[in-house]
Parts: sequence; structure tokens; C-alpha cells
Amino acid sequence: MAEFCSVELASRLVEISYEMRRQIGILVSRSGMVEYVIVGDEKGLIIPELRDYPLGKRPLRSLRLIHTHLKNEPVSEDDLTDLSLLRLDMLAALFLSPGKTQIQAQIAWISPDERAGVTTLDPVLPLERIDIDCVHSIPELEADLEKANRTASRAKNILERAILISVTTSGTRQEAEDSIAELRELARTAQVEALDEFIQRPKRLNPRTLMGEGMMRDVVIRAMQRGASMLIFDQELSPAQIRSISTMTELKVIDRSQLILDIFARRAKTLDGKVQVELAQLKYLLPRLTGRGVQMSRLMGGIGGRGPGETKLETDRRRIRDRIASLERELKEISQGRDQRRKQRVKAGVPIISIVGYTNAGKSTLLNALTQSDVFTEDLLFATLDTSTRRLRFPREREVIITDTVGFIRSLPKSLLGAFKATLEEMSDADLLLHVVDSSHPRFEDQITQVRTILSELGLGDKPELLVYNKSDLLDEVKKRDLVAFLKVRQSARTKNSVTVSARNRKSLMPLLDELQRRFWVEDIVDGAENDPSGGAVL
Repeated sequence: MAEFCSVELASRLVEISYEMRRQIGILVSRSGMVEYVIVGDEKGLIIPELRDYPLGKRPLRSLRLIHTHLKNEPVSEDDLTDLSLLRLDMLAALFLSPGKTQIQAQIAWISPDERAGVTTLDPVLPLERIDIDCVHSIPELEADLEKANRTASRAKNILERAILISVTTSGTRQEAEDSIAELRELARTAQVEALDEFIQRPKRLNPRTLMGEGMMRDVVIRAMQRGASMLIFDQELSPAQIRSISTMTELKVIDRSQLILDIFARRAKTLDGKVQVELAQLKYLLPRLTGRGVQMSRLMGGIGGRGPGETKLETDRRRIRDRIASLERELKEISQGRDQRRKQRVKAGVPIISIVGYTNAGKSTLLNALTQSDVFTEDLLFATLDTSTRRLRFPREREVIITDTVGFIRSLPKSLLGAFKATLEEMSDADLLLHVVDSSHPRFEDQITQVRTILSELGLGDKPELLVYNKSDLLDEVKKRDLVAFLKVRQSARTKNSVTVSARNRKSLMPLLDELQRRFWVEDIVDGAENDPSGGAVL
């Protein structure tokens, strides 16, 4: 059990292999038992599916591969690929020396040191000279791999480590890069470290796995090398695709929608928000709930035993449907209370403003600056999920109701729109939409288009809109980095129906306040005294 392979067993493997002119391999467990015997051809082996030895959260599979080579060659690239893909404890190649006088061996390991690459290769040695204590060396290697992953995770306050993948046949390369950059920010918000990114733009998508086999191999090898525990796809995956990719890689597989739902679940604080998020999660989960070998139970004779039984899968589905119905009733009751509050605002004749825009454009920071509030803000996507309503006071006893809403994002799945229900209801009653734009973002124009597209899909495209180009304090950096982008921002911000502000600089908000007063009280434009922050709107 302690030695990687006894001399007697190795000699017999090589002898039979050369007689048959076929490679022969064995997979040995840590207890020293031969679990699989594999007979290949002259060029290589096909390793079977290792269902009895799943990986789970362990870095290694608890199996070592010992196999023969017929052309006196050491460990090959294909061997190293198998070692990485399957996460074997170790791999050994046995072959005869050029004079066929003695058995030579070379051993490969998965390395815990990133600087060593994916694997570590021991030198080729005569079999008798190899002395490895597998009882101690393999558990120590596994502990080192786990320690390296834990240390990296703790240092960055992360929960998971992932590889990001985009496979698309539409759009340009730049659009794919922009989308995966956004996916990286979503991962950061969810405390997931993005270790690497892969973009593939094939002519046709693979219906089972989206990506091609070559890319799949590269992804898994990279995941093994960096200690990733999951793959995150930028495209929405079908239940069958998630199962296929999970089976092939033995890694957790999620898509963009699942990642957004996870963020929603963390960010929702109010009862309203929590109910909406749970409802969205269950609706997403229901069609993806599957089981292996599920079938209805046999009919049983006798009293009380007639009719089909109900499988665990069907029970789960029924419970989810029941929970969905319960949450929808609860949400309807909450919505009625919210509707009454909105009607009271409308009846009072107070103008209503909704702050909308792309996620992380600075909407909550702007609300705080305008109303001296303390709504939670952070440099993360979807930092705000629950709506926040405040009063903004102007001179002469005038005021408006201003509401912060959840940010939009590109390619927002329709299945997630339910989680925006409160936001949508607030916007439907708004007299004006403050469309906040991150003017420092290199693709700010695309983000404006995305927000307007979503508003149109929601039937809100005709609402009066005021563009607010935020983060003007960062434009000097934009100018240094990209003069063309800076000039584009300046030109866009000079157009009619827009103002430029920095939500972190209260003095910069005066043009916005003047424009709001002009919009709602056009017959009485404020004079210079009322423009003064100390005597004008409450800042």
C-alpha cells in the first residue's frame, strides 16, 4: 500500500503489455486496491467514468494511474492532461530501457505551487530506485493543495474561485469582452474570485456544452491549475447543458442568471425584497429540478395500495409549486400596501421622481447627496436591491418624492424581472426618470442604450427622462487615459435634456436642482438667492 506499485506487479504489467502490443493501465486506490484495469491500444488508454470516486470538494480523486508505454517514452502530454483533468493522486508511466534490460518509470504529480505549472515531473529512474511512501506523501500533497486554496481565498475575503466563460455566436468580440468584464464584476460582488476568462465565438454552438471539446479541456486544466471550484457562464444555460458540463468537468456550473439571483438573495433586506428574490429563485429552479433514473412506483394491490406513488422528485416539484403560490399571495398583499402609499403620494399632488440607470452608476450615492440620507452604497453591482424613498425639499415649501431603484444590467433574463416588481411599480407612477449614467465608464453609451431598451420592454419608454452624467470627478482620469472617450462624454453631456454632476461633490448638484425646479415649477424659476445651497434645496 505504501509503494506506488510493487516490482512484481509492474513487471507483470510490462510483460503482458509488450506481448499484446497494447498499453495496459491500472487505477489503484489509496488503500492499495486495484479498482480498475484498462486495456488500450498501442498509442494510449481510454479511462472510464470514475463514478465511484467523485471529487466533491477534495482537490484529488484518491486514485493513482499506473500504465505502460510501448515505445520507451516517458510521461506524455496526453498523460499530463489526464492527470489534470481527472485530478489523480499521481500518474506513473512504465516502459523498458532502450536495451530492454530493465523497467524504467517516471512519475507526475499535480503541483500545489502555481510557479511550477499544473504538474511536477520526477526524473526517469529504474523502477527499483523509486522509493515513494504513498501512505504519507499523497495525503500531504492533498493537504498542501487545500492549504494553498484556503490561503488565497482568506487573503481576498472570497467564498469561491471560478473560471469565467463566454461562448457566443452573436455580436462582436468587443461586445463579448465587455459582457465578460461585467460578469467579472458580478462575481466580485458575490465574493467569487475570477481566476481566468475564456471567450469562444464558434460558428455553431455545441447543443450539449456550448463550447468545443478543445476549449473544455483547456478550461478544466486551467481550473485545476488555479484551484477553481466552479465555472460561470455568461450565457444562460439549459438544465441539460448544466448537467452535461458538470458531468464532464466535475465542477460546479452556474450561469449569469444564477449569479445575479445569488447577489439578489444577499442584498435583499426588506420583507418585500426577500419575498421577491425567493420567488425568482424558485421559478428559476423549478424547470431545472431533475433526477437520475426517476420513475413512478409500481402499482400495489390491496386496500390503500392502489394507484401510483410519488417520487422524491415529484414531491420536491409539488412543494416548490406550493411555495411559489404562497409567495405570490404574500407578494400581492405587500404590493397592495405599497399601492396605497403610492396613491396617497399621488393624491397629495407631490411630484414623484425615480432614479434609474445601469447598476453601479451611482444612483444611491446621488440620493444620499440630494437628501442627506444614508442609503447603503458600495462599489459593487446591485449594491441596492430594495427601493428607498426620500423627500427632497425646495424653497417656498415645495418638495418632491425621490425614489432609488435597483440598477439594470445587460442581457437581463426575463425570468428575473419578477425581482424588479417593486422597482417597476415605483417607476410607473413617476413624473420624471432621473437616468443616472456613469460618465467615466468606457461604454457609457452602450449602458444608456441598455437601460432605455429595458424601460421600453417594460412599457416605460415614454416616461419623461433627464440624463444625469455622474462621476464627473473621474473625467480627468478618463482624459489622461483616452482623450477620444473624454471628448465623447463632453459632447454627450452638452446635449439638451442632460446635466453633469458628481454625487460626491454637493456643489456640483446645483444645475440638477435648477433643472428639477424648472421642470416642476416652470412659472417660478428660482433666483440667485435660492440657488445658494444654504437657502435653496435641502442638501
